Amino acid sequence: MSRQPPNSYRGVVLTTPVSYGYAKQSDKPAHWFIGSVLRQLCSDAGIDKSAIDGAAISSFGLAPDSVSFLTQHYNIGLRWLEQLPFGGASGVIALRRAARAVQCGDAEIVACIGGDSAAAGSFRDLVADFSSFSNSAAYPYGAAGPNAPFALITAAYMQQYGVSREAFGALAVAQRYNAQHYAQALLGDKPLSLEQYLTARPIAEPLHLFDCVMPCAGGEGFLVMSEQRAQQLQLPYVTIAAADERHNAFADDPVQLRSGWSEFAEGLYQRAELTPSDIDLVQTYDDYPVISVLQLEGLGFFAAGALNEFVATTATTFDGGGLPHNTSGGQLSGGQAGSAAGYLGVVETLRQLTDSAGANQVAQPRHGLVSGYGMINYDRGLCSTACILRRGGEHD
Repeated sequence: MSRQPPNSYRGVVLTTPVSYGYAKQSDKPAHWFIGSVLRQLCSDAGIDKSAIDGAAISSFGLAPDSVSFLTQHYNIGLRWLEQLPFGGASGVIALRRAARAVQCGDAEIVACIGGDSAAAGSFRDLVADFSSFSNSAAYPYGAAGPNAPFALITAAYMQQYGVSREAFGALAVAQRYNAQHYAQALLGDKPLSLEQYLTARPIAEPLHLFDCVMPCAGGEGFLVMSEQRAQQLQLPYVTIAAADERHNAFADDPVQLRSGWSEFAEGLYQRAELTPSDIDLVQTYDDYPVISVLQLEGLGFFAAGALNEFVATTATTFDGGGLPHNTSGGQLSGGQAGSAAGYLGVVETLRQLTDSAGANQVAQPRHGLVSGYGMINYDRGLCSTACILRRGGEHD
């Protein structure tokens, strides 16, 4: 069935990237991380919090509160508010929803924020009651948490395509190199070699230690507003060349070796008037290397099953001259701060395209692609997103 493509996001921009408070554990609640990001957004943009009249917020740790309660916590009045429970897909969904709100006049400045805490046992408690599917079909049988489904996906991918662990390891090692140049990456002070990756202790075969993301605390955020408003505030910004999302794509596949990116990738590039070769950097949602691979494949950077060839011919470090990938280290080397991880790629790309990344800055990038993947039910992730962001002032 033919569907009308999304309308242009012309006139709307993203600005003011903030990453805040990363720690392996914290006694502060999610509310504190979200509020701290909000405060930093206002400070960096040079505005009072009263100028923000919209918010799109994601968190696994707010319960029993909803995002509406945060308005009272922070003493802020809003006329547009979204609670986005999409995990690793939340950042792209937030910018899509916020951009439409600005275009329609429902809000002028929208704060898009993901934030979560991490205490001893908090991740165990989260996965113990993550969804009704996992509660009834996985948890009672001892298969709690994401390691089991991702081990299944990784094993099926390796068997289907003859891909080696060394190929997955090449991505993880490159991300650790990137993390060594990004101050907030929690594992950035620990170099990782391919030998260390391959010989690390097994977790759920074929997954070993460095295939698995480390839960942590932290927050990520950015502002969405009109291009005119950003120029008035003298803020560097990026534009949205194209964005899309799918939910529960290829539902009949027995094992998830593809998802929604391949359903919309062609249209995404057409609307942006670009091809994969025009993309200067890519941020994928990387709780496990195989999921980054599915995103890179689905978005046209290499053919299905061609990972061995890709890593042999393409550098993925920020300064390697190939395709910079997860330039701050991603989650595998930076940590997974709950729902904030779904915003990490957008925030990092915003830094890169405004030349504010610092030591891990890619040389003169014009276009960045961010993809998201979220809400892992008992056997697969249900949400697939992607957007192409363009340096402000470039052709729209």
